[in-house]
Amino acid sequence: MQPYFLPYIGYFQLINVADKFVVYDNIKFTKKGWINRNRILANGQDEYITLPLKKDSDYLNVVDRNLSDQFTEESKKMLRKIEACYRKAPQFENVFPLLEKIILHHNTNLFSYIQNSLVLICERLNIKTEIIISSTVPIDHSLKSQDKVIAICKALGATEYVNPIGGVELYDREVFSSHGITLQFLQSEMLLYKQLNNEFVPWLSILDVLMFNSVEEIHQMLGSIKLV
Repeated sequence: MQPYFLPYIGYFQLINVADKFVVYDNIKFTKKGWINRNRILANGQDEYITLPLKKDSDYLNVVDRNLSDQFTEESKKMLRKIEACYRKAPQFENVFPLLEKIILHHNTNLFSYIQNSLVLICERLNIKTEIIISSTVPIDHSLKSQDKVIAICKALGATEYVNPIGGVELYDREVFSSHGITLQFLQSEMLLYKQLNNEFVPWLSILDVLMFNSVEEIHQMLGSIKLV
């Protein structure tokens, strides 16, 4: 998977269901995706929080992008915004120290910054899955899309590959099967929980889930999936 900033719970459902989770560092950065932004709840509506980046080529890989020189101040602003949005949430006191560790992280390399956040959230949720950085896997890294996924699976000795349901149009079960790999897709069930007295806004950042649910409740949510 691409590295995403505080991704929605489906991302962590995928990590949780796997034995090994490979996160791409050597993949092209895409604008207006989820690599450096996500959505939180602000006054009952969804609103973006974004990691500001240094201006650079649009053709660089994620691992070659860096946070802006003003990020120290921007990160403090982001924390204040999150505090204002969630200070009345039931888990705020438990979760905010974790967010401080994530958002005030010292490493301004975009991939390293996001990797740190994924590791810390997995620790919080007691997810034990091994997280592997794609560039450390011995394959031909010029491969693309399905071919690259299959090469990674084979290099790691995988017999089963699970992808989010959106990959149905991208990956072919028969091609995977010809390489001795079973392809499955993870479909997240709609998860409802109380967001103060607001009308529920689904599929926000994992930050929102953490603020309104205990670790025990989130563990149940991690299992609310279908493999098809």
